[in-house]
Amino acid sequence: MQATPVAATATIPGIYWQWRGQSIYYVKAGEKRSQHPPLLLIHGFGASTDHWRKNIAELKQDFEVWAIDLLGFGRSAKPDWQYSGDLWRDQLHDFITQVIGQPVVLAGNSLGGYCALCVAAQCPDSAAGVVLLNSAGPFTDTKVPESANSGQKGFKSMTRSLLLQPWASFLLFQYLRRRAIIRRTLKQVYLDHSAITDQLVEDIYRPSCDRGAHKVFASVFKSPQGEKIDVLLASLRCPLLLLWGEGDPWMNAKERGAKFRQYYPQLTEYYLQAGHCPHDEVPDQVNERLKSWVIKNC
Repeated sequence: MQATPVAATATIPGIYWQWRGQSIYYVKAGEKRSQHPPLLLIHGFGASTDHWRKNIAELKQDFEVWAIDLLGFGRSAKPDWQYSGDLWRDQLHDFITQVIGQPVVLAGNSLGGYCALCVAAQCPDSAAGVVLLNSAGPFTDTKVPESANSGQKGFKSMTRSLLLQPWASFLLFQYLRRRAIIRRTLKQVYLDHSAITDQLVEDIYRPSCDRGAHKVFASVFKSPQGEKIDVLLASLRCPLLLLWGEGDPWMNAKERGAKFRQYYPQLTEYYLQAGHCPHDEVPDQVNERLKSWVIKNC
């Protein structure tokens, strides 16, 4: 396997932007290109701008590239607020209009993908295109499997009720934020374990030590569910690229890809030999497909 260049793993210096009285961290690289829109990279749950360093290092050669820490994650502030797709949608939309100053191609992984889709569908003037990498979010017709018996459903309901208790979510957070558990989780969702470096583990661990981080985690169990993906796709008017790590154990990529095509048949998609975070695991493949698609379609 080819070694990742040192430049691709170096931490990129960032800047802070004040939004609704909170400090939001972002990074910028590359120069403005009149022929191509800027790229805005959005991380998944528990990650940060650091998770895009391999992509920024290469994409900045052809694009103006921005990456942002969603409120509650990375180096951004972690106030005791109610977190939701609508909140992050508003943050991203305001960042695009107030800081970047022109429509962008939004590229998001997991939770970041869902937020990117929310912006593109509900704030269309901000989006020139959307790239979703193993995007999170439910469809309207997502059903509980018929095989789930009443006992299983009851256990799931009881577990959710328990995690609504502050003490329970706090204890779970303290367990999950341990470096050994972070590494174990990454081994479950990365096919190539050589991509799981000490730096990656530290990038995820570090923000968990920030004041208020455990309350952000707890808010996941309290937040209202956002708009369904099929509803968002019905409002989408820009080009859409799906990049799937088909070895993702958290979602059935082929099944979800078929659902996206059902509601947005004009999309482009690729399936890659990777897990939940293809941009970090196979960055060269993601960068090349993203670059060629943006040049052709946006």
